[in-house]
Amino acid sequence: MSNKKGDLRVWWVPQMPCKAFHVPVKSVDEAVLVLTTLANYDLFQLENNIKGDFCNAGGLNVFDDRDCGDHEDEDGWTDWYDDEGNDIDDVIMARTA
Repeated sequence: MSNKKGDLRVWWVPQMPCKAFHVPVKSVDEAVLVLTTLANYDLFQLENNIKGDFCNAGGLNVFDDRDCGDHEDEDGWTDWYDDEGNDIDDVIMARTA
């Protein structure tokens, strides 16, 4: 799969420190839906004794082929921020407040 500048992907680590998996998304709204669904699924498993205590993490990356310094993976993906400097956690929190 060839990535182009501006492509988005959700990353999710279901149990730290395991490797993240990635889900391509078409928009920030879709990323919010995927991240919220994954978090709610993990919470459901915890509350219903399906999964024991755990630590998960997730976020949103954007593909950018220019050099972004220390914030860029070796493959061109970097953390996503909106024009006001908010990351995906800030967007989710604002929408659920």
